[in-house]
Amino acid sequence: MAEDLNIITSTDKQDQYRSLIPQIEGLLSGEPDLVANLANVCAALKEQFKWFWVGFYLVKGNELVLGPFQGPVACTRIAYGKGVCGAAWAQAQTLVVPDVEEFPGHIACSSLSRSEIVIPVLLDGHVVAVLDVDSELLNHFDDTDARFLEAIVKLINFK
Repeated sequence: MAEDLNIITSTDKQDQYRSLIPQIEGLLSGEPDLVANLANVCAALKEQFKWFWVGFYLVKGNELVLGPFQGPVACTRIAYGKGVCGAAWAQAQTLVVPDVEEFPGHIACSSLSRSEIVIPVLLDGHVVAVLDVDSELLNHFDDTDARFLEAIVKLINFK
């Protein structure tokens, strides 16, 4: 019955992440180019989970600038502290937003996005990028996503 409703249990989701992580490690192994690695991580995540949008924003000065992504056209620049991405950057912590309409100052790159998770990427204690994932479904992301996505971004060499 759960399959009929397209419901993914936490255990199913963990299994998906556990099977995906070795694939991501293989994609990253021996490839020194950051852009190539970010692009492949986005593609692997989008393919596995069929999320609406998956991408990286890179810190450049006082803005986040759009990096590799999978999905529809996105906002190109986001100011420090603005929207979910800017807030995750400012707070240097993962933000899980069950309903983006209820997030103060949410930046609507697409009206189809309903929930979001943003993972900051830390290098030497400073945020250098964020991984942004959007879903067309409300309340799509949880602690399981946060834990595994945090582990995935740690696999990427941002040096």
